[in-house]
Amino acid sequence: MTETADQPPLLDDAARLRRWRLVLGEAAEACPPLVGEDVAMDAALTALYDPDSQGGLRGGSGASSPRVARWLGDIRQYFPGPVVQVMQKDAFERLNLHSMLFQPEMLEAVEPDVHLVATLVGLRGIIPEKTRSTARQVVARVVEALLRRLEDPMRSAVTGALDRAQRNRRPRHAEIDWQRTIRANLRHWQADYRSVIPETLIGYGRKARRTQREIILCIDQSGSMAASVVYSSIFGAVMASLPAVKTHMVVFDTAVVDLTEQLSDPVEVLFGVQLGGGTDINRAVGYCQGLVREPRNTVMVLISDLYEGGVEKHLLQRASELIESGVQLIVLLALSDEGAPFYDRQLAAKLAALGAPSFACSPDQFPGLMAAAIRREDVNLWAAREGIVTARAEAGRDS
Repeated sequence: MTETADQPPLLDDAARLRRWRLVLGEAAEACPPLVGEDVAMDAALTALYDPDSQGGLRGGSGASSPRVARWLGDIRQYFPGPVVQVMQKDAFERLNLHSMLFQPEMLEAVEPDVHLVATLVGLRGIIPEKTRSTARQVVARVVEALLRRLEDPMRSAVTGALDRAQRNRRPRHAEIDWQRTIRANLRHWQADYRSVIPETLIGYGRKARRTQREIILCIDQSGSMAASVVYSSIFGAVMASLPAVKTHMVVFDTAVVDLTEQLSDPVEVLFGVQLGGGTDINRAVGYCQGLVREPRNTVMVLISDLYEGGVEKHLLQRASELIESGVQLIVLLALSDEGAPFYDRQLAAKLAALGAPSFACSPDQFPGLMAAAIRREDVNLWAAREGIVTARAEAGRDS
């Protein structure tokens, strides 16, 4: 087998044995000993994944803090950013190192990412005063990085969809929608000239001054939805800055909190979230139902794993009323890069049967989803084109 540009470089036997030694640790007796920088890499991995060893990490504070601080510095030196983020997440979950984040110097040493932001937001009520400003700075760094990555695609997708959702009959040349114009003038086909005479021009709409769409983000703030809350705050802030879109952001557990007024500052939004607690989706959807002014111009996105603690029957009734009124109701089971989500499959299938597309999507797919919804396309077809398996498709496959 020869190496191609689309394949990773082939490893020789020594490189394979080195990798297996780093993966298996000291248990890999058949592998040759590590040398140089690999020794330090192995020590960092052992400290996390073999905590009973002499160099293992421990939660708590005091004497363990310098050791953890050194470990954080080591993994940033020896591993790429995405790997560092995975290792930090594993350290928080496996070794209960959350208390380390209460110390400003420790927090500054951590590689900021979405999971860290979710952890800080979840702990914000017990973070000491001396650490709060540092925690806010870390959250702001992550928000800024996400905005750089996601703002332009979101803004372009939504504004482009809005422009195309409005048609005009006196377009400038650059505004002509040629496909629709040709279809509308086929009866004017001139066989001698092998051409269509476009008596009627159809163009993309010019930007309107008034609000063209209302978008309601209804977000489950239970602990399992932490990453979705972070990404939703970013997208909510971007959409709120568009004059042709009125964006509402509502978060809920057993209570409902409207964060629309804070959307200009996504960091403020995140510190207004209370991760954890129960879930009353019916109550939240009922509140959002009261925000609808023009149903046919409203897109409501319910972001939840659908583990309902409220009255499911009433939730389904509200969803049915929204859809029948003309609201585009979309259920996102997750908005994150974390892979296949856990969710209530039965409730997702019931909502899908009512006409609410239900699926998970990544942050990079979300702008395209919103563009499709604004254009009033069939969102299930959009999901199929993106290779997304919807709850409706899963229900059909299971049956």
